[in-house]
Amino acid sequence: MSKSPRYPIPALLHRVEQEIERSRFITTVAPAPTVEEAKAFIARVREEFPDANHNCWAYVVGPPGTTGMAGMSDDGEPHGTAGRPMLTALLHGKVGDVAVVVTRYFGGTLLGKGGLVRAYTGCVQQGLEHLPTTERVSKARLSVEIEYASVDGFRRMLPAHEAEVVSEEYAATVGYQLLLPVTRVESFQTALLDLTNGQVLMEVLDPGE
Repeated sequence: MSKSPRYPIPALLHRVEQEIERSRFITTVAPAPTVEEAKAFIARVREEFPDANHNCWAYVVGPPGTTGMAGMSDDGEPHGTAGRPMLTALLHGKVGDVAVVVTRYFGGTLLGKGGLVRAYTGCVQQGLEHLPTTERVSKARLSVEIEYASVDGFRRMLPAHEAEVVSEEYAATVGYQLLLPVTRVESFQTALLDLTNGQVLMEVLDPGE
């Protein structure tokens, strides 16, 4: 299955806190575009709260709901009571490239397995509820070579296709390298052929994901 070219991701690090049966739960959510960055974020939170009883975590790298690059840890809580419910909540959270750590300071009251599952699930849901998000857009890289007569029209059509000029070179013709969403490539190529009456050289240098 190919990756979704566009999906919501965390815009920045986000933190919420709540108390459940006198235990303090601190939920930290962050962008995780790679597994390495997810693990680095988890390590930073563990360093921030070294005296906590537990720093349980989960992450999903990729589009919302995908498990190809996912991870979780109960970090000392009874097996299956923290990491698994946290991951499940992430997978249903409609956000991709996301990591979450729930830090727990034990308050003296045992929650039981069911109570722990509800607590850790609820923490992730609360963390995602008001999470600021942005959009991840997979982009393709194209090279385009056109005649000088077409430059003005070419420039005018770029915004409609969300195309961004990476470089330009002026010689006998004008050469560009562009980045644009993979979903726009086909319509952009058609529009460019129409604009130039076919007098254009185009090459997809990187098709994106």
